[in-house]
Amino acid sequence: MTLLPPSAPSAAPDHVVAAGADLLADAVAAQAVPVTRVDWRPPMPGTESHLATVAADPRRRAANASALAAMLDVTAHLVDVAPASEALGLPAGQFLHAGPPISWDRASGPLRGALMGAAALEGLVDDPEDAAELFASGGSVELEPCHHRGAVGPMAGVVSPSMWVFVLADPATGRRTHCTLNEGLGKVLRYGAYSPEVLTRLRWMGDVLGPLLQAAVRTVRDTGGSVDVTGILTQMLQMGDEAHNRNRAGTLMLLRDLGPAMVTAADAAGQGAADVAEALRFVGGNDHFFLNLAMPACKPARAAARAIPGSTRVGATARNRPELGTQG
Repeated sequence: MTLLPPSAPSAAPDHVVAAGADLLADAVAAQAVPVTRVDWRPPMPGTESHLATVAADPRRRAANASALAAMLDVTAHLVDVAPASEALGLPAGQFLHAGPPISWDRASGPLRGALMGAAALEGLVDDPEDAAELFASGGSVELEPCHHRGAVGPMAGVVSPSMWVFVLADPATGRRTHCTLNEGLGKVLRYGAYSPEVLTRLRWMGDVLGPLLQAAVRTVRDTGGSVDVTGILTQMLQMGDEAHNRNRAGTLMLLRDLGPAMVTAADAAGQGAADVAEALRFVGGNDHFFLNLAMPACKPARAAARAIPGSTRVGATARNRPELGTQG
């Protein structure tokens, strides 16, 4: 096997079919858009022998087949909605974030903004601007990766104790994963916005939307039903959603499963008809609402592929803008 260094010139003959990044470059060039092609190869200097060792491992093919089978056996069901303090045991002053471990001085702008807004949401500061000094000193706050708690943080996502989270479980293994409720697009905390309208929306989600969803999910669960998130994912893919930038079908199917229960369980949640109407309007008008269910639904499937000797499948990949981390 021949490994080309990063600086090696590209000399592919005309009959070689383009692959990978070249496919994207060709598609853009075909639209008369100027393209700068960079000759890049994954192996870093000094790692060639490691890559060759992995590629030649006789266990790899069977191990990856076993890992794939384990992933496909996983199903994710929405079993609860609860505050992160309850679902994740998150104490006051602790904040979860996307990606690998990071300190305040290394955090990107969006991540800092999300943490500052979350600190104000938790009542640690009156003005989000004052939270910068709080995190810089690190005296009464702590940062921890979402993946250390079986959670995911979309974008520069942050989880604080009072935020409500989806709780998903695989019936076969009991493995649980979590994610916050999706705020929508525009000025949102996960993009680093912490204006009054962002905090007002988050408080409404904690006071109204979270309890309503909890009552609805528990009503469905306690009457023998199930919100099969994996099943919704399967259907939405067939309907044109790809569970990242397009989630409209998934969001509407979720409303189909939970809408009636939100109405009948409103009294148990301490909410009135106006609250239910506003919650349905918010979810139905937020095409990305299902994204925060799709991500934790995929996490247990990826986790099932971990710890299989010889497998090269990655258990999780996450970033918090400046840092990228993987779990093997």
